[in-house]
Amino acid sequence: MARVLKTRSPRAAAVKASAFGNLLPEVRRSKILEWVQEEGSARVRDLADAFQVSDVTIRQDLERLEADGHISREHGGAYLQSVPSQVRAMALQHMVNMDAKRKIARAAAALVSDGETIIIDSGSTTTELAAHLSERQHLNVITNALNIALIMGALPTCTVLMPGGQFKAPTLSLTGERSAAFFDGLFAEKLFLATAAVSTEVGLTFPSMADLHVKRAMVKAATTVILLADSSKIGRTSLSWLANVDILHTLITDSAIKDADRLAFESRGVQVIVA
Repeated sequence: MARVLKTRSPRAAAVKASAFGNLLPEVRRSKILEWVQEEGSARVRDLADAFQVSDVTIRQDLERLEADGHISREHGGAYLQSVPSQVRAMALQHMVNMDAKRKIARAAAALVSDGETIIIDSGSTTTELAAHLSERQHLNVITNALNIALIMGALPTCTVLMPGGQFKAPTLSLTGERSAAFFDGLFAEKLFLATAAVSTEVGLTFPSMADLHVKRAMVKAATTVILLADSSKIGRTSLSWLANVDILHTLITDSAIKDADRLAFESRGVQVIVA
């Protein structure tokens, strides 16, 4: 049975309302960089609103990040320097912990049966999942990721459906409200969801807000929600809240997960598969 997206918990609300408004400068700059790495670019005004600081403070942060070689500033914002070459190569921005992600992907692929309709979220671990589905027959795959669509579209018996929307370079994906609307009326047996951070206290969080509409629409369209998250993401929080962990049926992670974290997820009714 599909799980219902609940309203933000008091703990999750506190993350947005207080923690990000009182960050040390170096921590704030780190989270700004995460935002730009996720989106490809960012506006000063949006960053100032999100971090509850002045435009002047954000401009100073961007100056520092530019001096460190991470971004390039432009009028009213900044963009990621690596975007042009990354898009030409159809490469993802976040390519760390790949050994763990490949193990997670293999475990996730074992849950997919021939003939199923599945949703595959954009991300590096979900891309590895797509690469492990080459032996499946007659899948219907719904994805917002261009690179995943190319992998699955190469399979002769696989049908691929994609939303429209705004292109987001670092994740090679389509996002925004138009993308979210595409999922209205669709049905899938399983959703393989990606996240930037997850904890049983706060829930699923992300570096920016652009993908929240799409991810919520994916969750509503799926009977079973399976989160693919390597252990480095567990117990962490990021900027934007998606949902409590109650929306999850299964978490697939790697063997470095702490016993306390595994038990905490299981106590919330989430099956934990350790790859």
